[in-house]
Amino acid sequence: MNDIRYSKMTQYELNQEIASLKEKARKAEQLGMVSEFAVLERKAVMAKAYLLNPDDFKSGEIYQIEGDPGSYFKVDYLNGVFAWGFRMNGDGKEEALPISMLTELK
Repeated sequence: MNDIRYSKMTQYELNQEIASLKEKARKAEQLGMVSEFAVLERKAVMAKAYLLNPDDFKSGEIYQIEGDPGSYFKVDYLNGVFAWGFRMNGDGKEEALPISMLTELK
């Protein structure tokens, strides 16, 4: 088990970690371990966030939520690799998403 924080990893280490998590997730999915699969997928999304530059994401902008077609997220502010804001079609509650879950609108 790797105890190094994602924020302390190099780009190479993050890419290795993501590949490892995706492989473990694939195996968990094949074995029907749904919750294990979900945890591993979420960890990969978190690791991927550390490969991105938070400066590329702007407050006030609306982004599509990756893996959730038709769902949009309006960013109020950023804190590290998390974008804080709310879902456009949601209940208006503030939440934080890793920036790796946000895609620019085309």
